[in-house]
Amino acid sequence: MDDHPLFVRGLELLLPLTTDGRAEVVGSTGDAAAAAALVSRCHPDLALVDLHMPPPGGTRAVAAIRRTTPQVRVVAMSGSADPAPALEALRAGAEGFLPKTSEPEELLPPLLAVLDGWAVLPAELLRAVLRPSRAAPVDLDGEERRLLRAIAAGRNTVDIAEELHVSERTVKRMTAALLRKLRVTNRAEAAAVAGHAGLLGE
Repeated sequence: MDDHPLFVRGLELLLPLTTDGRAEVVGSTGDAAAAAALVSRCHPDLALVDLHMPPPGGTRAVAAIRRTTPQVRVVAMSGSADPAPALEALRAGAEGFLPKTSEPEELLPPLLAVLDGWAVLPAELLRAVLRPSRAAPVDLDGEERRLLRAIAAGRNTVDIAEELHVSERTVKRMTAALLRKLRVTNRAEAAAVAGHAGLLGE
């Protein structure tokens, strides 16, 4: 999904030739609002989304594709050096991010890696993702800390309910409240925040 026709045309020409026909462009649009419908109709293995498409924008397109066609792998792209849009796209469900270079052939190895199940990020963005947060320490009570440790250990809702002696519904409610308190959107991000803040070793 890209609003630059020459870039898309370059991929259309290069992909079949350089991948022995393994990859080809099956659809494209510069309209972020139409991206999810196009992906749903074409059933690609991979969707490339330019984050700087006109409103509603690339991040919204990533989220819409993830909702409507969750089996499709999504890679966000941008010509900007600002990591913030890339991080937003990853939170929206993209499996990877690639800088939008002037040479489409430079994108082929990482795109093939994504098709093989890998997540791909430039080194600078990976460092930004892994950099410890300088946010104020989170004040959690004992029960919240137990819940967070269980989440970080990968325990499921049923197991956590047994450990905390509460219902599964209560665990889901507590988890939602904890995610809000940590200002994250999913369990993986909660565990990462906790690890950076040193909350898991207590």
